[in-house]
Order: sequence, then C-alpha cells, then structure tokens
Amino acid sequence: MNGPASATLLLVGALAACSFAPRYQAPPSSAPPPSAYKEAGDWKIAEPMDAEPRGDWWTVFQDPQLNELEGKVGAANQNIKAAVARLQQARAETRIQRAGLFPTLTVGSSATRGRASVNSPRFPPGARAVGGNFDLEADLSYEFDVWGRVRNSVNSAKASQTASAADLATLDLSLHAELATDYFTLRGQDAQQVLLDRTVEDYAKSLGLTQRLYNGGGAAVADVEQAKAQLATARTQAADIRLQRAQMEHAIAVLIGENPSGFHLAANPLSLDASPPAFDAGLPSALLERRPDVAAAERRVAAANFNIGVARAAYFPQFSLAAAFGYDSVHSSNWLTAPSRLWSVGPSGVLTVFDAGRHRAQSDQARAIFDEQVADYRNIVLTAYQEVEDNLAALRQLQEESVSQAAAVTATGKALQQSQYRYQAGLVTYLEVATNETTNLQAQLSNVNIQIRRMSASVLLVKALGGGWQNAEHAANQAAL
Repeated sequence: MNGPASATLLLVGALAACSFAPRYQAPPSSAPPPSAYKEAGDWKIAEPMDAEPRGDWWTVFQDPQLNELEGKVGAANQNIKAAVARLQQARAETRIQRAGLFPTLTVGSSATRGRASVNSPRFPPGARAVGGNFDLEADLSYEFDVWGRVRNSVNSAKASQTASAADLATLDLSLHAELATDYFTLRGQDAQQVLLDRTVEDYAKSLGLTQRLYNGGGAAVADVEQAKAQLATARTQAADIRLQRAQMEHAIAVLIGENPSGFHLAANPLSLDASPPAFDAGLPSALLERRPDVAAAERRVAAANFNIGVARAAYFPQFSLAAAFGYDSVHSSNWLTAPSRLWSVGPSGVLTVFDAGRHRAQSDQARAIFDEQVADYRNIVLTAYQEVEDNLAALRQLQEESVSQAAAVTATGKALQQSQYRYQAGLVTYLEVATNETTNLQAQLSNVNIQIRRMSASVLLVKALGGGWQNAEHAANQAAL
C-alpha cells in the first residue's frame, strides 16, 4: 500500500474513538422523590416476605385456585406472545446494527455471452462482435466508524431492546394483576349471588305471609302488591348478578388463553372476614427501580440520546475501505489462471456538501424525540407515585369503611327484625317492612362490594409497586419462556 493510503488509514484509526452522542445521564424526575408515601399514614407495613417467590406475588393471597389461574397467563395469553415477538424483533435489530461494526464480504460470479453493435461509436475497429465474459470476484467493504455513527446505532438498538424487555415485563405484570382483580370480583359476585338468592327466598316467604294475612282480612291489597314488586325486583337483581358473573368468567378465560365456551369456575363466595395481605411499600425512591414501565421509559430516553449522535455524525465525511480480488477473462479456458487475476484496495471518503437542510432537520428531529422521551419518562414516574398513593389511601379508607358498613348491616338487620314483628302484630303496614328489607339488602350488598374493592386495591398496590421487584430484563426473559 502506498504512503498516502497508509497515512489515511492511520488518521482514520486515530479518529475512530469519536462520538457525537451527548454524555448520557438518566433524566431526573420533575420533582424529587418524597422520603415516605403520604397516604401510608398509620397503615401497618408488613416485613418483606423473603421466603415467597419474588416473581409469583399473587401467592401471598394464599388462594390455590388463583395460583392455578395465574400460572396459565404467561404460557397461553396471546398478548404475551405478541410482546415476546416484539422483544425478539428488538434483539434482531440489535444484531443488525452490530453487524455494521464488522467488514462485509461478498462473493459473486457470472458467465455471459453477447453481441456488441458494430455500428456503436464505442466498438473498437477490428474487434469481434460476439464474445463472452467470465467473472469471479470477492468484494470487501468496511466503514470506519470515525464519528461513532455505527456505535451509537448499536447502543440505541441495545437500549430499545431493553425497553422492549421492560414492556414485556410491564404487560406480564398488568395481565397478572388484571386476572387477580377479575378473580376477586368474580368471587365477590358469588357472595352477592348467595345473598340475593337468599333474599329472593325470604321475599317469597314474606309474600306468602302477606297473602295469608290479606286472605284473613289482616292486610290490605296494597301490601300484597308491594310484596310482589319487592320479590320481582330481587329476582331481577339476582339475574343481573348472574349475567355479570358470566361475563367476568369469560374475561378470565381470555386472559388465560382458553375458549370462554368451554371454561367454567365453580362458585366460591368471597369471605367478608378475610383481610387483604399487607405489603412492604418500601421507600418512594426505590419505586423507580421496581417498576418495569419506568425502566422502559428511561431506556427509550437513552436510545433517543444515542440517536442524536447518529444524526450529528451525518455532518462529517464517511470513510470506508474497499477491496476486491478475483478473476476475469473472456475465455473459460484461462478464466482461473494467474494472468486473469484482478485486485484493488484503497480507502475512500464521502462528504455531503449540500442537502437542502436535510441533516439539520434530522438533527433537530432527534433532539425533539429526546425531549419527548424525557417528558414521557417524567410523566410515567409521577403516575407511578400517584398509583401507589391512590391504593395506599384506598386500603386505609376501605378498611374504615368495612368496619362502619358492618355496623350498618347489623343495625339495618335489627331494624328489619323489629318491623317484621310490628307488622305481624298489625301495628304497621307492609311498607315499613319493605323499606327496611330494601335498606338491609343494600347494606349487605355494599358490604360485599367494599370487600371486593379492598382485595382489588391490594392487587393494584402490588402492581403499582412493580410486582415481584425483579430486574426488568430478567422478568421479561422469564415471561418469554
């Protein structure tokens, strides 16, 4: 290789460590994390359950049926499979970009025969019009990554890959949490169904009693009609709960990847005495390390940062090395002989002098994408804190509501009992009984609904805290298995 070519290669090699990507540092949240969660209040935080599997957070509810259903989510859910495919695409993109760090070698061969126009101005006088050409050539090309364009592309792809892994972990966490909330809602509907079915039986007995009193002259016809209306209303409520329960069962079937037509869960009423398990909410600052959606947003900021370096590198010349070696001949008999050999090697450089502002626009676009990702990241962090505070507040307030509502159930039950005695003694009309029966029923239904909300808030708190607190990439890999 001659002197100028060697000097060019040495210069290019010396510049190969350059990079125009800004020095990356994870963006701070728009507000510093608080020292403690505001809504934790006097809520007793449990000690970390080190003996529990860190990924299977739902096992703390100690419900075998829930554990069985949760175990089917990752294996059969179609949304999980789609997210796994997106992660595989991101991994392939990283490999594609990494290939730019290495030379590209191609080999080609051709054998052609043709006739040239003798009337062409380029046809040599006396040459043969008909001839052939046999070619075997290997071409090597390599871009010197002087300004870090390729390296920044690789780093951006790696960051996007990690973000896709965190997206998969986020989806996995969301689906498991959705299944748990649906499951506890269904069990609550089973409890409401038991309550309404018993109420229908009681109302039917009340109607019979009222009918007998009417036949004996001890009640008015309005009392009979009131009892009939009350019984019909209770039957309507019972039928509506059955409808809601069927639809919730169908939703669970889809989450675990089964056909709703062949899926059924036996009735299992939710206990009103059970308390949701307590979880260690930890420090607010640790939330940023727990939640996979926060990790995904931060990695997208990093990817956008590296893309700024890619855009800036376009302002500078692109250096490359090209080499070729092979055989070329017009006769097949001496095609692969020494005289038919050919080779060439040498560096080249290309600089865009005028592009009507394209590179500047691309650089501005990269910077704007970076600013967008930073804003998205900060919004996701704020939302994460909000979700934790919301569910801490819900658990505390719903605990208080459950106590007061239980007292309401007791009080309305006593009032109903007294009104029934008074009615049977002929002291009041059936309207008083009907009013107290309706009040007591609504109090009991509200009591069940509060228990459903308590269990759901417990699940949503786990989700808000990031589930099993695993590394996002590890959690994604586990979900992909």
